[in-house]
Amino acid sequence: MNNNTKLNCNQIKYIAIFAMTIDHIAWAFVDPANPLLGGIMHFFGRITGPTMAYLLAQGYHYTRDVGKYTKRLGIFAIISIIPFTFFENGTLPIYIENGHLQILPIFGVIYTLFLGLIAIRIWENEKYSTTKKKVLIILLCFVSIFGDWPIIDVLSALFFYIYRENKLKKWLAFAIVNLSMHIPMFIVSGFSQSWFEIGIFLVPILIEFFYNGKKGSSKPFHKWFFYVYYPLHLLVLGIIRWC
Repeated sequence: MNNNTKLNCNQIKYIAIFAMTIDHIAWAFVDPANPLLGGIMHFFGRITGPTMAYLLAQGYHYTRDVGKYTKRLGIFAIISIIPFTFFENGTLPIYIENGHLQILPIFGVIYTLFLGLIAIRIWENEKYSTTKKKVLIILLCFVSIFGDWPIIDVLSALFFYIYRENKLKKWLAFAIVNLSMHIPMFIVSGFSQSWFEIGIFLVPILIEFFYNGKKGSSKPFHKWFFYVYYPLHLLVLGIIRWC
């Protein structure tokens, strides 16, 4: 494809959002009733987390106000907690069951992307030593286990940023991070149950062959759509699923 027929940042983002929606529909309504169909839907859904991490790294590089960018992600990470928990479990994050207080510390992908942005900011902070940076990033990876795409979206965003000018290192780091997380899953769950995870390798194809590196329209709609759509679609799917 020549550069004129490739997709801009906004269009890539909408593809990732569509894939995410298909993936969530599969988790809620298809599996395990139809594992083959569910697996195919999850396969394409695997592009969402890493693609959003890539666009996050791009956003950090080009943003005019990283403080506002960080605050926006943080606010919507908090807003998304209730819809994500309800979609996953049909409950609020804090609830009473059999007279006992129950707390579910599970957060959505915006939370993990927020930590990925913090990781980039730590890496870029000249006041920190390299050792301190690595320790803080490891801590971010640890707290990311409460989010969707844990560890992967923290390290992927960081390496996408660090190696943004080096394709080989960028995608090699991406492969190492993802394989390190998914190979144990293949061993524990069996490849037949988790084969769809290899859909993550659609991401380099999407970025390298279909992305033109341009932002696209600067209309506010494109900036805010994902932030609003993410918790809203989780809430709607959760209501359909549990009510």
